[in-house]
Amino acid sequence: MAAVLSAGPAAVLSHRSAGSLWQILPSMSIAPEVMRATRCQPRQGLRAHCGALRPDEATRLNGIPVTSVPRTVFDLAAMSTLHQLEKALNEMEVQGITDKLSIPDLLERYPGKRGSAKLRKLLGDEAAVRGVTRKELEECFALLLKGTDLPRPRLNVDLAVRGRFFEVDCLWAEQRLIVELDGRATHGTDRAFENDRERDRLLLIEGWRVMRVTWRQLRDDAPAVLADLRELLRKTGWPPTL
Repeated sequence: MAAVLSAGPAAVLSHRSAGSLWQILPSMSIAPEVMRATRCQPRQGLRAHCGALRPDEATRLNGIPVTSVPRTVFDLAAMSTLHQLEKALNEMEVQGITDKLSIPDLLERYPGKRGSAKLRKLLGDEAAVRGVTRKELEECFALLLKGTDLPRPRLNVDLAVRGRFFEVDCLWAEQRLIVELDGRATHGTDRAFENDRERDRLLLIEGWRVMRVTWRQLRDDAPAVLADLRELLRKTGWPPTL
């Protein structure tokens, strides 16, 4: 609040300081960052950004004038790496933060702003990931195993655990290993989140190992997924010794 007041009328907390206040970024040991429509005199211990804000791009949090979460993420895009920006978007999703003004609205409002390309890439990728079907995940995983010496799993198997039946995606019964192919369409809801973790707990108690693999991991890091699967199979007794 002191930083905002020292920057003059209509100033708001912004950028990384706003991200920390909204808790979509970790706290940082940096000079507070503020934004106002007109330039303010440089002050020691304060970083001021010049930029006009529309009424729906700012709000108050704990009484402190601050850029809205979408506007905060939009501003962070200009100064963050793709990975840092993705973490902020993920934290926004985890916390369930919503706003009438969306990030796509801001991209349309300020199409040429620095960082827009990174946001479009991440949002486009997110939409693509959410649209991946279970069948596509299974086909991608089967293709990954093809041409290797790894044993083939049974697919979509009903497994009895403590008097309950769970359908598992990929099962190596002899090695007591399960691979779950996690897609947002079926595993992205609150209910699925709870059910998945309950099932993993019960399976672990019964001596099963569960490895969860996402579409992004299959698409972007397939060699690592394959290497980890091979190591897990090796630790569970494959290949059998003669």
